[in-house]
Amino acid sequence: MPNRPVVPTAEAAELIRLARDLAERELAPRVVDAERDASFPRDLFRLLGAAGLLSLPYAEKYGGGGQPYEVYLQALEEIGAVWASVGVGVSVHALSCFPLAHFGSEEQRERWLPEMLGGDLLGAYCLSEPHAGSDPAAMRTRAVRDGDDYVINGAKAWTTHGGDADFYTVMARTSDERRGISCFLVPAGTPGLSADPPEHKMGLTGSNTATMRFDAVRVPVERRIGAEGEGLSIALAGLDSGRLGIAAVATGLAQGALDHAVAYAKEREAFGKAIIDHQGLAFLLADMAAAVGSARATTLAAARLRDLGLPFATEASIAKLVATDNAMKVTTDAVQVLGGYGYTRDFPVERYMREAKVMQIFEGTNQIQRMVVGRALAAGRPATVHIAERTPGAAQ
Repeated sequence: MPNRPVVPTAEAAELIRLARDLAERELAPRVVDAERDASFPRDLFRLLGAAGLLSLPYAEKYGGGGQPYEVYLQALEEIGAVWASVGVGVSVHALSCFPLAHFGSEEQRERWLPEMLGGDLLGAYCLSEPHAGSDPAAMRTRAVRDGDDYVINGAKAWTTHGGDADFYTVMARTSDERRGISCFLVPAGTPGLSADPPEHKMGLTGSNTATMRFDAVRVPVERRIGAEGEGLSIALAGLDSGRLGIAAVATGLAQGALDHAVAYAKEREAFGKAIIDHQGLAFLLADMAAAVGSARATTLAAARLRDLGLPFATEASIAKLVATDNAMKVTTDAVQVLGGYGYTRDFPVERYMREAKVMQIFEGTNQIQRMVVGRALAAGRPATVHIAERTPGAAQ
């Protein structure tokens, strides 16, 4: 990918190169067959885990990479540029670890987090329900206290890695109050936990998405993360970071589509010269490059706020909105550049276009992101603020 941003350290640069090399060497040869056959590449997640790429933004104390989010997102972009299903899977795994890492007790983190970050285990995040996608506070899955356990009943829709994950981070209602939701860490194989057959999707077919069923699933109290009633706050905090992960994958997806379109435009000739030398086509490619660059810059700017411990929720929504809308536009234009060939499965751009669509939907639809930004504006908060203006002691 051209014009990659400067990374903070030599170690960070090496990690990003590692992600790029693994994507090109291990992921690229398998993506076409796996997406065609809807085959989940579980072994590749173990490979990425062994390389330390599943745990980059988490503390070294617990087995993470100890890297800034800015670095993690650039590594994630490299993966997403080659295989979006795997990029989304890495992002979902990081999201699944977030509640324990940030809201668990020290005893809980020491007990479970190293194994979750070690590379062998894969996580899933259970928040959405069939009737409560964009409104998680309306969830009906319920956890009822029974002695030293909670008993969970209900269903969670659209679960990435559903049926394939080793652990599930689950949000369930523990009271009738609208925000009476709690967070639980549920191991795969717990009696009563099962997965429906995977959804038949138009894209990301190399990643299983299924409804998870909870039929009197007993979870020890010690596996509740945070206090009762804190689950919705935990979930929303996790989604702020998760949206940046999806923005990075969408940016990589768009970059991959752009790379293929440029390569084709250099080789394909019309009217005696390469089609990239025709101004109309060159301008289209230039707009695609501008869209990728703006998505990348917006995403990394939000990540820098997060790394500084500054508020970044609105910026995360903007990044997710910009990056995924741009990915949809860029991939559609890539199909146009290839003409009739772009509409066939002989070239990957039609797959990129199908994969881009869901980026506008999950981790909060882009309509929800616009609501978040709009509410920030209505409250008198600027949608974007320079880091210097957010730093304590800066001029007001």
